Amino acid sequence: MRDAYSVRTVRTAERELMARLPPGTLMRRAAAGLAAACAGLLGRTYGTRIVLLVGSGDNGGDALFAGAHLARRGAGVRAVLLSPEKAHGAGLAALRAAGGRAVAAPTAHTVVAGVPADLPALLRRADLVVDGIVGIGGRGGLRPDAVEVLGAVREAGVPVVAVDLPSGVDADTGEVHGVAVRAAATVTFGAYKPGLLVDPAREYAGAVRLVDIGLGPYLEGAEPVVRAPRHADVAALLPRPAAESDKYRRGVVGIAAGSGRYPGAAVLAVAGALRGGAGAVRYAGSAAGAVVARFPETLVTEGPPGDAGRVQAWVAGPGLGDGPDARRAVREVLASDVPVLLDADALGLADAGQVRERTAPTLLTPHAGEAARLLGRAREEVEAARLASVRELARRYGATVLLKGSTTLVAPAQGPEGEPVLANPTGTGWLATAGSGDVLSGLTGSLLAAGLTAPDAAAAGAYLHGLAGRRAAPLVSALDVADALRPVWRDLAP
Repeated sequence: MRDAYSVRTVRTAERELMARLPPGTLMRRAAAGLAAACAGLLGRTYGTRIVLLVGSGDNGGDALFAGAHLARRGAGVRAVLLSPEKAHGAGLAALRAAGGRAVAAPTAHTVVAGVPADLPALLRRADLVVDGIVGIGGRGGLRPDAVEVLGAVREAGVPVVAVDLPSGVDADTGEVHGVAVRAAATVTFGAYKPGLLVDPAREYAGAVRLVDIGLGPYLEGAEPVVRAPRHADVAALLPRPAAESDKYRRGVVGIAAGSGRYPGAAVLAVAGALRGGAGAVRYAGSAAGAVVARFPETLVTEGPPGDAGRVQAWVAGPGLGDGPDARRAVREVLASDVPVLLDADALGLADAGQVRERTAPTLLTPHAGEAARLLGRAREEVEAARLASVRELARRYGATVLLKGSTTLVAPAQGPEGEPVLANPTGTGWLATAGSGDVLSGLTGSLLAAGLTAPDAAAAGAYLHGLAGRRAAPLVSALDVADALRPVWRDLAP
């Protein structure tokens, strides 16, 4: 897992480590890693031109010390100071001793040695910009002078490396208030921060590189805020049949989906379920004919879920509609004593009280628009505060929530003070296609039927779904995603 910790937790760990080290050691470790990452991105150092955007505090110090490393290797380094009177003194001295120069930002009230920066000219000649304006403690939007500087950077089109976190994004929440740095890469120190794993901030971070500065022992026992699974984590979760397995021991998933208007939703949910590792799929609903014509191995009934037979988990909602049959189907699956996944139409039909009272696990899988309706908010609010929104849904419904989107998030039923939120790292824009979510629901429901917990099933389902979308790209249809699940599964857990 890639574990992301709150700013408070990281700061506490840094203080404990710094108390055991000579002064300045931690900053020099961070600066050395930052300089190495910049050199790697450039491909060479000698003869390159690098502009440092330096704010006050330690983040600016990291940039200045890294600039000194790069200047000693032959780079031409210029530090643009946004708060010259507050610049990190030791870092500034190190940069100058290495042959770098410091100038004041053209919007700063104070200048260094009477020399203001000609920022557009500097940027036109630059090969790389290092963002050291604001660190992980920054809150709210950037100051007007920083916004003006970033405007010049965007116009120049120079790639940016962010120090620890892109300036202007919130480290703890992943929210972005106003203008923020859009980095080609972010070099973060000691531990991941939640904003690096959660959109919208994740989109601003670019490729993220973690530099080890020795915080590991001081984070032991601390609870991460966000966790991002890796290949090995998901591979360990996937069910594998044993010698004594039969189709019932492997898990039977029930699908209550589709309608006369949307029979394809049932077909797609069943397609995902059949690729999800369950031993059998039972379908209940009016699209039985379409389902069995496409997947003859499915056990079908045209009646309600209660007529389908015994299952180990239910998936309800895709294409179900909102008529009397749909309402009955949702009531019946919620009344069952097995795990239930509610998606699409079922999210609007489910009674929140009935969901909270269930003793078996419940998993809700809304996209941002559906989450907004459940929360009584605008879609834009949900998308701007994805981490807070998924936690609030989990708390309100007493259920695990998978919030679909550019970074799919999974909040366990314990709510905001419980387990960490899981962030899926495999998402791709190619999954933004009709029916893709139906495939995800069937896939995740099969994992529930196979015995995974709701958070594990949601995390593994989202991870596999993202990999399948990437494998099927470009020009992806939902059935392409379902078909790609087989080779993805084989590659992940041979």
